[in-house]
Amino acid sequence: MVKRSIVLDHFKNLEASALVVDGVLQDFFIESDIPAPGQIYRATVDRPLKGQGGYFLKTPDGSAFLRQGKGLAQGSCILVQVSGFAETGKAMPVSQKILLKSRYVIITPENPGLNISRQIKNEDRREELVSLIRSNLDDFQEGMILRSSCKNAADKEILDDAQEMLSLAEKIYSDDSSEQELILEADRPHALAWREWSEDADVFSESGSFETLGILDLLDELKSDRIETNAGHYFVETTRACATVDINTGSDTSPAAALKANLATAHDLPRQLRLRGIGGQIIIDPAPISKKDRKIFDSALRSAFRKDTVETNIVGWTAMGHIELQRARVRRSSSEII
Repeated sequence: MVKRSIVLDHFKNLEASALVVDGVLQDFFIESDIPAPGQIYRATVDRPLKGQGGYFLKTPDGSAFLRQGKGLAQGSCILVQVSGFAETGKAMPVSQKILLKSRYVIITPENPGLNISRQIKNEDRREELVSLIRSNLDDFQEGMILRSSCKNAADKEILDDAQEMLSLAEKIYSDDSSEQELILEADRPHALAWREWSEDADVFSESGSFETLGILDLLDELKSDRIETNAGHYFVETTRACATVDINTGSDTSPAAALKANLATAHDLPRQLRLRGIGGQIIIDPAPISKKDRKIFDSALRSAFRKDTVETNIVGWTAMGHIELQRARVRRSSSEII
């Protein structure tokens, strides 16, 4: 039986939460002293960035960059949401696509309609959820996504959550002020744990739990660039331009050693990138394999990243036999924290 633990504590005087499954650290949230993804601002349009189709904006917390904005008048006010962590010295990235996330629902004000998570595959349950919302909530103009956590949740919990988030959306969009303002703060780590880790787990919230339950030791492992697998090891290293992943077979010299090392890395890599807060351009240098085995590795890699919570685009193979990824910067780098 899988043992899941959620640990709520503080790390270096910052609120933090950890998810551990069978003794392996799967996820980690820590409080940020800079604007975090999910934060919503009323911002002022500053100036367009010629040639890139974007705009610089002014917010109470500094400059922001809106990619692919269109027809925005200088000096006008717009609602934007922080979409990722800013790189050092750069404006924080924002989007006009507002998402209001909670444990059971996501409200999409600009995209009306009711949708059910694809992870809920039982058709009877999907129909029950649609009926639950349609028969108990007044007609709403916003869009709503029922998350996978609704699969086994009580009807009242889902309805209460949905009503609360619809009320929040109404409050945000009914404010017609024209001044720069922080409209909604991002969820803090303990709230994020409740929101994102919805599967059954033992919860520990006593002060000092990170030490007594071994979380500090698990975090300490993130200081090393070398990561061991059951079929070799790999290195994850970062530069200002990109991150690199170098896969090695170790002492195994069998004909299948390279493929086994690559597959083991494919399985573990999303977790390591998530914990280390690595985003942007990522280049993988696999252990040498034949073109036939490349398809197997590619399939395993895509399968692993489909299960990850951070959006990652597998761009493809290069002429030199590397794989390029593009990953959202929605986590702080562990090197800045640990």
